[in-house]
Amino acid sequence: MPFQTQSSRSTARPLDRNDARTLTLSALGGALEFYDFVVFVFFAKVLGQLFFPASVEPWLAQLQVYGIFAAGYLARPLGGIVMAHFGDKAGRKKMFTLSVFLMALPTLAIGLLPTYAQLGLLAPLLLLLLRIVQGIAIGGEIPGAWVFVAEHAPVGRVGFACAALTCGLTAGILIGSLLAAAISKHYAPDQVLAFAWRIPFVLGGVFGFIAVWLRRWLSETPVFSALRERKQLAQELPLKTVVRNHLAGVWLSVLVTWMLTAGIVVVILMTPTLVQVKFHLAPTLAFEGSSIAALCLCFGCLGGGLLVDRIGRGWALLLGSLALLAATYALYLDLAAGGAHFLPLYAIAGFSVGVVGVVPSVMVAAFPPAIRFTGISFSYNIAYAIFGAITPPLIGVLAEKLGPLAPAHYVAITAAVGIAVAVYLLSTRRAFYER
Repeated sequence: MPFQTQSSRSTARPLDRNDARTLTLSALGGALEFYDFVVFVFFAKVLGQLFFPASVEPWLAQLQVYGIFAAGYLARPLGGIVMAHFGDKAGRKKMFTLSVFLMALPTLAIGLLPTYAQLGLLAPLLLLLLRIVQGIAIGGEIPGAWVFVAEHAPVGRVGFACAALTCGLTAGILIGSLLAAAISKHYAPDQVLAFAWRIPFVLGGVFGFIAVWLRRWLSETPVFSALRERKQLAQELPLKTVVRNHLAGVWLSVLVTWMLTAGIVVVILMTPTLVQVKFHLAPTLAFEGSSIAALCLCFGCLGGGLLVDRIGRGWALLLGSLALLAATYALYLDLAAGGAHFLPLYAIAGFSVGVVGVVPSVMVAAFPPAIRFTGISFSYNIAYAIFGAITPPLIGVLAEKLGPLAPAHYVAITAAVGIAVAVYLLSTRRAFYER
């Protein structure tokens, strides 16, 4: 279906009870799974102490933990491409359930994993292996979730539907941040090292199995059901069709994913650790700021989706990218000056990262339904594997070499890319697909 006009958006039917049920169950399950994936980074400092020898310099141990964190991103294309292939061939729902099951198992295992003092070199190797399995699972989860809700949503409400799902995913970050803040507040540092760091991972495993149970109540998307009924499913390898016929959509999706990666990884996930290590803020203040920013991110995602349905993808992406650039610089300039306004500026920065709520609408519209899951998954996971993998260690090195504003400079570059893509969307006449 071609990209729809403003007038057709204004007459689109509202979300009904079934739509709301699908969105709620999808978003809740996504929140639980994304929590499992990102809680790792909130305890990067602790994991660096526990899973590497005491003789290793603290900055190097932290860099190694960030490397293990990045390994999860490197594994994403494998899971994403395989699950997307079967998602385009056999159905969205089956892969939507499998991905969360594959996330729950390694998360629980991390919570039970012996440390370096107990197991030696095998401990970080097992941590790395479990992180790779998490990456495989999340590689299928996020693109599949976006396709699932977009194909359930009424025409003209796809922007809000995708943003609501993204809000659910980012709510997983909020859950992890709140739990990290609670653990930091209620346990002494030696207690955190002794046992309390395991709590969020064990809970995450339980949450994951709850998500598996929730998704059994979801139905297959009407778009996929119609394709199957009309025998219009991809006849050849979906990835082959994507690479041969839809490279413009691939590049479009890769570029907006780069910006999404910078906003989530740098502003939301890494900043709480950076403000402790580089700007010497107290852990409790850092985690409080992280919780506020993650909450504001949820609202920012919903705002981005509403803008998509109201004014279109191009304008929503342009406004969101400009806000991300300005808010990130404001936050880090204040931190460099002492952090007197850390909490309110981090809240604004978190809200501005809500431009990620616009990104899935751009990608859904870039590919036709028969190969949509594969197109989005291939583009998104390749981009996240590259940029998600290099960003944590790169920011760690740049912060050492270029000073305190290095993270803001990096985010600004990606925001400029988002602005360029927005200008392209506003000026091009290429075909888009609404759902």
